[in-house]
Amino acid sequence: MSEEIEIDTDDLERRMDGAMHALKHEFGTLRTGRASATMVEPIMVDAYGSMTPINQVGTINVPEPRMVTVNVWDKGLIAKVEKAIRESGLGINPQTNGPIIMLPIPELNEERRRELTKVAAQYAEHARVAVRNVRRDGMDQVKKAKAAGMSEDDQKFWESEIEDLTKKHIAAVDKALEEKQAEIMQV
Repeated sequence: MSEEIEIDTDDLERRMDGAMHALKHEFGTLRTGRASATMVEPIMVDAYGSMTPINQVGTINVPEPRMVTVNVWDKGLIAKVEKAIRESGLGINPQTNGPIIMLPIPELNEERRRELTKVAAQYAEHARVAVRNVRRDGMDQVKKAKAAGMSEDDQKFWESEIEDLTKKHIAAVDKALEEKQAEIMQV
């Protein structure tokens, strides 16, 4: 029992950071009235007999603040890309100009802004749950280490370390949500 048992807090922090990264990516897909290439990334196109991400059938650009363009490489896929965009639920009506599909981003009305803040809150809650799951895994490691002979002082130390990590990441999720909701509601 003279050897100290270490808990890998770096791994726990890396996993919690992963939840934050996923949250930021999900927030990037939310439409805020400004054009962003990430808002069309989740769209899948029926290309060559399988569902393919839109960024693998064309180049996505943001030429102006309220416009996203998709330059489709294969002219035979233009209609399928258009259809995928219409059915994506983004509420954008694509306009075709040769191989380029233009997506004008309309102003958001108040009701749609409120819906998007609720979606952002759901994404944040998923991130909080992911962080808490990592905390639970860390606490399980501490319990196993205690069973393997960890002292009670070490147990309390590691539990407080894990708890501090969790609080830090939950606060970061809350801050990111607050910023995203303010961005969505900004007219």
